[in-house]
Amino acid sequence: MAVLLAVDIGNTNITLGVYQGEQLQAHWRIATVHDRMPDEYGILLVQLFQHRGLAIDDVSGVAIASVVPALTRVFQEMCRRYFGHDPLIVDAGVRTGVRIRYENPREVGADRVVDCAAVQHKYGGPACVVDFGTATTFDAISREGDYLGGAIAPGIGIAAEALFSRASKLYRVDIAPPPKVIGTNTALAMQSGIFYGYVSLVEGMIARFRDELGEDMKTIATGGLAQMVARETSAIQYVDPWLTLDGLRIIYAMNRR
Repeated sequence: MAVLLAVDIGNTNITLGVYQGEQLQAHWRIATVHDRMPDEYGILLVQLFQHRGLAIDDVSGVAIASVVPALTRVFQEMCRRYFGHDPLIVDAGVRTGVRIRYENPREVGADRVVDCAAVQHKYGGPACVVDFGTATTFDAISREGDYLGGAIAPGIGIAAEALFSRASKLYRVDIAPPPKVIGTNTALAMQSGIFYGYVSLVEGMIARFRDELGEDMKTIATGGLAQMVARETSAIQYVDPWLTLDGLRIIYAMNRR
């Protein structure tokens, strides 16, 4: 059975998954290091594969979604050297099954298109996808599966970092839900404002998307903090941590028919 390596290159993390058919066999989330060379990423992948008892030679294809153009080129070269394949890179020339209703379709990040393709197949529309990455993105998918547009907010990590760096008397705290909303010391008050304030942002945006998409809108969360945020709100119906990888698998199959 064909083995696919799916790679989602983000500004903060790179998520990788190995599929055998439609089954996700292994997955990893590593830090995005912008100045790594192709051989450095190649050796890292060899080690990850070996740790899970997988063989590099079994990979018959690679699909990549990237929002970091410089690393797209690095991964292209790495795939040629270590997998012997030119990867399928999701861009304007690739069939995705997604009709993009943005004013300028080229402005839509590849990860957002890939998420939309996955939602079409797994959940159907209308839907709102909340992707917790470097930025937190909200994407609207119509009943027909079209990508309508969305909203982009600073990620919770960026927002917290701005607070730590600009307020001289405030110090770094973990991004985590405190025991209660009303903090009784500075650390707890900061945790509450950062975390629950962010949960409220997500709830408010989802409510506004529902006003425009309809009451039957589904809400799917993905990305690093999706599970933590979803535990604190009923606004998120589904948590799908590997949504983008699934979308890459779907698009790869679509372009190999």
